[in-house]
Amino acid sequence: MSYESEMLSKMRMPPKIEVEKAILEVLFKHSGVIKEFSAEQDIVHEMAGMFNLDDDQRNAYLETVYRKENRLKKSNLWHRLLFRAADSLAKEKLVSRPTSTFKLTNKKEWMLTELGYDKALFILNIPTSQKNILPTKSFEVEKIIKKLNDKIRPENYNPFDENKKISQITKEQTLRERGFRQAVIAAYDYQCAFCGMKLKSPDNLCWEVEAAHIVPHSFKGKDDIWNGIALCHLHHWAFDVGWFTIKNNFEIVLSSKADYLPSAYAKLDGNDCLKRYDVKSKILLPKSKHSYPHPNALSWHQKNKFHR
Repeated sequence: MSYESEMLSKMRMPPKIEVEKAILEVLFKHSGVIKEFSAEQDIVHEMAGMFNLDDDQRNAYLETVYRKENRLKKSNLWHRLLFRAADSLAKEKLVSRPTSTFKLTNKKEWMLTELGYDKALFILNIPTSQKNILPTKSFEVEKIIKKLNDKIRPENYNPFDENKKISQITKEQTLRERGFRQAVIAAYDYQCAFCGMKLKSPDNLCWEVEAAHIVPHSFKGKDDIWNGIALCHLHHWAFDVGWFTIKNNFEIVLSSKADYLPSAYAKLDGNDCLKRYDVKSKILLPKSKHSYPHPNALSWHQKNKFHR
């Protein structure tokens, strides 16, 4: 038995396989990413709490003597166990290593892969179908988001994908849709561009806001950030059916048909969910102009979905 194994046994540390499982759970809980393990990092203490480690277990050290340099190296046993477990997950391609993640996001983090994401959902007994609405990151989806954000914004944008096959849903298409969704709602800081609604579920697993296509999938609309806008469930529906549109200067325009709605319609706690915004209000826009809705996509919506 190695010195490290002896210390793990002596300090009654949890088995590596259980730590691997806990890392996947914590990655899922933290939207798919956690930082490299370091001394005073909250995630290190959070995971120690999951195993009810006492102070002795948390503060135990391995001591290694470097004879040539005549010095003693000390490394925290719990950190070492966390790293070995994460390294094992990386070898199984369940997570990406911080060096790989850094090349993609400029952040040294462990990140779930699609394979690791599926395993985390299995551990937590969550259907894989929920991946389409969860904000949890995966390495593969993050690559798609990077491509979307790095695209050069065209002046004469064509929001239609003539090669899109509506009836055939592939794994690649599902990944693109998730990348589109996460890129759009992040650009709008997770709030509705129409009313400003910003709300998470009580378990912090998903946002209320949705990524709406301006030119819909059913019309072969592209999964580009310029053909997207973040809207709450209510205003996503209202936009899709044409209760309002958005002018090229980003002003909200309400359908004249709203004037003929019965007095009890479109009310929420006495507030009108449509008319209160029809005073040349502008939508809330992303911080980066690169992510603004493109006029060509908005013009299509004005002509083809809006009821004047």
